[in-house]
Amino acid sequence: MRIWDLNPGYLNRQSLLGEHRELHGIVSIIVNGKKGYSKHPETLRWVDYGWALKMRHELLAAEMSLRGFKEKTPVVTDSNEGAWPAKYIDAPQEQFTLLADKYEKKEQGRIPLPRNAQQVWSQHKYSVMARNVQLYKKIGRKVANTSSPDSPDLADSADSADEFSVLVTLLTETLRTAPSPGGIRNALQHMWGYVSDHVPDSERNTEDWSLSKLLQSIQQGVLENQEPYLLASTALSELKIWPPKT
Repeated sequence: MRIWDLNPGYLNRQSLLGEHRELHGIVSIIVNGKKGYSKHPETLRWVDYGWALKMRHELLAAEMSLRGFKEKTPVVTDSNEGAWPAKYIDAPQEQFTLLADKYEKKEQGRIPLPRNAQQVWSQHKYSVMARNVQLYKKIGRKVANTSSPDSPDLADSADSADEFSVLVTLLTETLRTAPSPGGIRNALQHMWGYVSDHVPDSERNTEDWSLSKLLQSIQQGVLENQEPYLLASTALSELKIWPPKT
C-alpha cells in the first residue's frame, strides 16, 4: 500500500492507477472504520488528513486526465483543511530512488526521474513560480550556481546528495500550498510561450481567457506537438486542481 508524495507525473501508468485504487481503499478504511490495513503505516499517516487525501486524489485525477484516463469517483473528505501529513514513509528524494529501482527496464512516467538539482528544478519551476516568485528566483539562482547540464549524478557525493534531498523536500512541500489565481496566470503565461507559435494569430491573445481555458489550451498544444520541456513539467497537470471552477 503506497501513497506517493512526489508529483504524480513521475509515476508510470501502472503506479498511477495503482495509487488511485489504493487511495480509495485508504479513504474507505478511514471513513467506514474498516479493520483491513487500518494499522498499516500508510493508513495511519492519513487518518487525520481528509482534505489532503482529497487533494492528492485530485492530483492523481488531473494526471490521469492528461494521459487520457477518465476518473469518475471523487473523494469528498475534508478534515484538517490546508494540512498535510508531517511524516513521510520515505523522504521525497528516497522515493525517486525507489521509483528508479521499480522502473528499471520498465515503462517510465510522464516526467523523467531527475538525476540532479538542475533537472528536478526545471521540472518544478513553473509550479513554484505560481506560488512564490521570490522563492522561484532564490532557488533558480542557487541551482544555477551549483549545477550544470553536465554535472554528475548528485548521489556521487554525500554533500551533493544532501543538497538534492533538501531541494526535493522543499519542492514537494511547496507544491502542497495553494497558488493564488494571479500566480497561476503568471506561470501559465510563461508556459504559453512554448506553444503559442503553433496557434493562429487570432487565438494568441489570452488576456480574457479563464485560467482553466488557458491551461487546457497549453495542455493540448504540448500534447499535440510533444513539446519536451513542458511535457516534463509538474505544472502541466497539477495547476488544474487549483483554478476557480468558473
